[in-house]
Amino acid sequence: MPLFYALLYLISAMALSGCASPIALNRAVSAYDEAITSAASKQLLANIARAHHHQPLHFTGVSNVAATFDFRFNAGATPALGGLAGAVLMPIFGATVAENPTISIVPIEGEEFTKRLLAPFQQAKLTLLLRQRYDIDLLLRLMAQEVRLQQPTERIAYRNLPSDSQGYEMFRRVVLHLSAIQDQNQLHVEPLTLERTWIIPAGAVTAEGFQVLEKEFFVLYNKQDNTYTLRKNVPGPILITNYDPNTLPSEERIRLSNEAGNTNTNDVAFDIRPHGSGGEWPIRGTFRLRSFHSILGFLGRSLGDEPEYHVERDPRTPPIARNENPVSTMELVVSDSALPGADLSIHSHNRHYAVNTTGPLARWNRDAFQMLYLLFQMTITDLPRTGVPSITIAK
Repeated sequence: MPLFYALLYLISAMALSGCASPIALNRAVSAYDEAITSAASKQLLANIARAHHHQPLHFTGVSNVAATFDFRFNAGATPALGGLAGAVLMPIFGATVAENPTISIVPIEGEEFTKRLLAPFQQAKLTLLLRQRYDIDLLLRLMAQEVRLQQPTERIAYRNLPSDSQGYEMFRRVVLHLSAIQDQNQLHVEPLTLERTWIIPAGAVTAEGFQVLEKEFFVLYNKQDNTYTLRKNVPGPILITNYDPNTLPSEERIRLSNEAGNTNTNDVAFDIRPHGSGGEWPIRGTFRLRSFHSILGFLGRSLGDEPEYHVERDPRTPPIARNENPVSTMELVVSDSALPGADLSIHSHNRHYAVNTTGPLARWNRDAFQMLYLLFQMTITDLPRTGVPSITIAK
């Protein structure tokens, strides 16, 4: 019987060694994921510090992670000391774990990445983030370089630039107005649905071709001139409204599409009308989006050359939820000493930089940095990989 229990101990220990493998895998994946995310976040903060000091921006990325784990387990038995020698066996166990990670880091550079870094964002990326329920005022303060308001005879541009007080204050009031409408769940951000029509001779359509047309178009035969009229709904440009644009007549939607400029995907049009939420201030115009490089430059300049300042909402703007109207698009703290309470901080240019995540605006600032991180992910290209990323466990 003593020999039986010793064997039982040995089998149990070997089973436990097998359980250690997935545990080590889970811990490794979590640790590497946290380290890579932290490195990318600190890199964004470092580039804001570089922009603050008018230095070139630079990015690196982790292209590959390979971690090998070596588990070794030793087991045996020895006669117990004292008592009946040789009648009782005591188990002996030993185990070692070795980790050998290989991490590939590459610079993110080259013509393709530079073009993406300097190219203005497209309207589809703005709407993608809006559908995640981000605040529209935060998004536009970060992504838009100016708003162009439609006047009776012309469009006037107002820049999102604190040094241009007239332009900056008008820009802030417009985005606050849209934010108040969003807070009432009355803001629509959707592509216009446009009806397109084509007329073709009936003789030019074969029987097989007619079947194909019916799958793609609404087909109407005109007996008088022996033609087919083809109709199809196609998506137009993105439009921000305080009403459902699909309730408009087809001709009105086409007119709005032409005014929005459906060839420029870097502009986002808006049309706030009376008789809807926020209709006390009916405004029309377009937001011109900027590049990721310009966003980092804007945040860097806000630390010194062009600090943002408070702008009160327009008297015609409805109340804003929580009266949320932060001075800074993303408040950053710069200090000569370490900032131990900060969620994220770096040391650069002999100073400490951190996102301010304390006080009543902590959520706003965290959302702003998360948005900045997402915009960066939308900007970078796929990194070159030296091999298939893997985590290998050997036992």
